[in-house]
Formats: sequence, structure tokens, C-alpha cells
Amino acid sequence: MTSTLHPTLHFEALTAIDNATFLQKNEIADFLFVHLEQYGDKKEDIMKCLDYALDNTRHQGGFVMMARQNAELVGAVVINHTGMSGYIPENILVYIAVHGKTRGMGIGKQLMEKAIEMANGNIALHVEPDNPARKLYEKLGFTNKYLEMRLNKS
Repeated sequence: MTSTLHPTLHFEALTAIDNATFLQKNEIADFLFVHLEQYGDKKEDIMKCLDYALDNTRHQGGFVMMARQNAELVGAVVINHTGMSGYIPENILVYIAVHGKTRGMGIGKQLMEKAIEMANGNIALHVEPDNPARKLYEKLGFTNKYLEMRLNKS
């Protein structure tokens, strides 16, 4: 797919059916690790998320939507299937990042629109209150229904 806003921008989806290689997952994980900045996780955790998203076992799976400009990765979204529905949305958006040099060009919005279109069922996400991406999520129709609380037993 080619974007009309950016003629050199191409979108591609990666699913379990594609049998992603370690190198493909590593490229995505490296990109997310760098461009999520203070909102990111350790690379090993990102790799675990990619392994889950790109697995086709019964209660796992998901997909990665990527944006490339002249073959360079400039944006990525990772959606994991939850294996549930109704009280828990069918999908959770785990990661989205856009390359710093291309922020403000609408790539994040286009990635989100394509991911929303590709996802079967509802989508949940977690966002920190000060994250600028929060405004994008709200424009796309995401609402803040709950306050998330966690107990980390470590």
C-alpha cells in the first residue's frame, strides 16, 4: 500500500502466517526500543511481545503493522490478541512508535487507522497521561473507561 500523503511511504502487515524470521523481529524490536523513548520497555520484553503477536497458537497471535519510507522502517504498531471478548477487548495495542524524524507527518495516525481496520474486534491500550500520543488515540475514538492498577509481584 502506498500513502497518498507520502508517495514513498509503504505499509506492510506481518502476521503469524508470514513466519517472521528472527531478523525481521529483531529489526522491529530495535526500532521500537529506540523510538518509544521514555515510554518503552527493555528490548527482551519487546521481543517477547513480538513472539506472542506472531505466534498462531490457540490463544496467542496478533500482528505488526509497519510503515516504511524508501525501505527504511519509520513506524510500527504491535497488536496482540487477548483470546477474550466482551468484558476484555479482543485486542490490545502494545506498542506504537514513529521515527523521530517523521513525527508530525501523520504516519502514526495512518498506522493506527490501518491497525484498527485490520483488527478483528475491540482494541484496548494503555497510555501514560503525559504521552503526546494520547491525543491521537482520543481523536481516533479511544475513551478512558477505567483507571488501570497493577500489582507487580517481583
